[in-house]
This record gives sequence, C-alpha cells and structure tokens, in this order.
Amino acid sequence: MSSHRFNRILLAVDDTPCTMKAIDYAKDLVREFHSSIALVTVVPPTSPANYGADPLLGQQPIVVPEVSEIQQESAQRYLESIGSDFDGAQEVFLFNQVGNVRDEILNTAAEWTADLIIMGSNGRTGFEHFISGSVSESVIRKASCPVLVIPGKSD
Repeated sequence: MSSHRFNRILLAVDDTPCTMKAIDYAKDLVREFHSSIALVTVVPPTSPANYGADPLLGQQPIVVPEVSEIQQESAQRYLESIGSDFDGAQEVFLFNQVGNVRDEILNTAAEWTADLIIMGSNGRTGFEHFISGSVSESVIRKASCPVLVIPGKSD
C-alpha cells in the first residue's frame, strides 16, 4: 500500500463555525506533512440593489461597487488573519475569489494543483438541504483530488 503525502492542501474558509473545526484539522495535517497551505474564500457576486429604483418608471436596479469592494477587503483581512496561524506551513497562499462558491473552490484546487481539499460542512438536512444544496457535496462529486469534509455539528 503506497503512502500518500499531502504537499499542497487547499482549505476552503468562510465565516461559519464549522470553518474553525476545518482550520484545526488543516493545522494538524500541515504540521504532520510540512505542507504548503492555500486558503480560499469566495465572495458571491454583489446583487443589484433596488433602493430608489422604480420599475414602473423604467429605473433599473443598480450595483454599488463599493459594497463589493468592502466585501473583498473584509475577506482579504480574514484570510490574512487565518494565514498567519499556519506557522508550520512550508508556504501559505491566499486566494480571495468572487463567484460561485463550488466553482471557485474547484477552479482554485485545479489551478493550484491541490493534493487535498479541506472544508467544513454546515450539516443541512431535509428541506433546507433540498433547497440550498450542499457545497461540500458538490465539491466532492467534481474534485480531482481527495476532499476532507469536517462536520460542523459534531462536538
């Protein structure tokens, strides 16, 4: 049986509690394998706002670029704060993406040639899972490398 070494670990992070558990797992693996770590967070595209727009008068919703800029800056600070905790890593890379969460995680993993993807799962079930789906489930289905999913609801 061959041993697999995870030299390049991609950690998908957001601002949910399950991310903290995934970070702890990633720290352990990075220390054990002396790996490079890439942190990726994805900001969904800014939706147009209807404030002050009246469709009856032909006024279209507007996109406020400042909102997107503030979200990106906040995400970058978040990545930097997490990245500074990976002192045992060979290298730390930060990817602050905008777009569909699943697609951006998969694209980043492919472009960075990740050996392992680590991500948390909120553990949605029933109707909530049916409506919103599961990002982790869709990443598992499409990923070209192993995916470690850390459940958020277990203690």
